[in-house]
Amino acid sequence: MHRFYLPEAECRGDSLTLAGAEAHHAIGVLRIKNGERVSVLDGAGREFFCAVRAVERKAVTLAIDQIQTSAAPRCPVTLVQAIPKGKLLDTIIQKATELGAARIIPLLAERVAAHLDDEGVKHKHEKWRHTAIEAVKQCGQRWLPQVEPAITLPALLARKDDVGLSLLGSLQNDARHPREYFGLLPKSVRVWIGPEGDFSPAEVRLIQESGALPITLGPLVLRSDTAALYALSVVSYELQGAA
Repeated sequence: MHRFYLPEAECRGDSLTLAGAEAHHAIGVLRIKNGERVSVLDGAGREFFCAVRAVERKAVTLAIDQIQTSAAPRCPVTLVQAIPKGKLLDTIIQKATELGAARIIPLLAERVAAHLDDEGVKHKHEKWRHTAIEAVKQCGQRWLPQVEPAITLPALLARKDDVGLSLLGSLQNDARHPREYFGLLPKSVRVWIGPEGDFSPAEVRLIQESGALPITLGPLVLRSDTAALYALSVVSYELQGAA
């Protein structure tokens, strides 16, 4: 069954309408036909199971047959990811979505190669959000992660977000296994992953002063994208066992 995405505000009434890029994909690529069954995700926990009622040149009308709802995560996980080289962040966002991350914050760290002006930040943000949308459609995740615009470390720390358990992927000798920090279910988890070459010593100090606890990601030095997926997988596993 093909999946589509519509913002929550467009998912009201007894029918739904695919327009724009979603309609183009449905009509021109998937060649949707009348009577075919599809589903639509609203990114806010609901999935609409529908029958195609009308296929026009630039729009597809869907009749809703059933709605299924998934509760929001009891412990939302945020990935703070230093922007890696090239297009690796697209892959990280895709996989983080599949692993259930609720929020992804691209970080402009000292050792990040990317230098974005305001227009660049806006363009990248739109592109990264589209990547997350395509990922929820692929994997069936009913909650669309919030992908934030790129931000610097000082600006992020200055927000003083209400963070439950904060974990820093670390190569330091005092880094502990993540499971040592899980017992009772935390209200939320934030995972920090540095760029190639890791965070600078000054950045590590600031992140730890904000409350982050250093965790080991195994005996090998991982690439930034591998570290993100490793950490999110471990956190997901530990949360399933937390009381």
